[in-house]
Amino acid sequence: MIYQESKFHAHSRSSSGAIGLMQLLPDTAKGIAVHTGGSRFRVSDLDNPEINVRYGAWYLRHLLDKYGDERTALAAYNAGQENVDRWRASGEGIAFGETRHYVKRVEHLQTLYRRGYHDRLYGGA
Repeated sequence: MIYQESKFHAHSRSSSGAIGLMQLLPDTAKGIAVHTGGSRFRVSDLDNPEINVRYGAWYLRHLLDKYGDERTALAAYNAGQENVDRWRASGEGIAFGETRHYVKRVEHLQTLYRRGYHDRLYGGA
């Protein structure tokens, strides 16, 4: 996911204002900070790779728990929960072509990384 979001550039910025390795919007990150006990969030925190990945991982876990499946969680990470909730309520699939591409790309990258790091991930068996 980090590769797709930022190509591992810790100080990456998107045209929509997302920041860092996991391309978090400042408002999303502020909400994550509040939910995880943080009280002194600053936007510059998102340039810290450890904080950015921690917040991004928390957010992805939240989306996985909310939606119950990886594809929908990835779509929400990319397009936002409001869009995904609206699509689901109307019985649609992923309505944005960009988001469909994003989900397919992350799934493809996941397959490549699992193959490339199989021994490290699964103990060489």
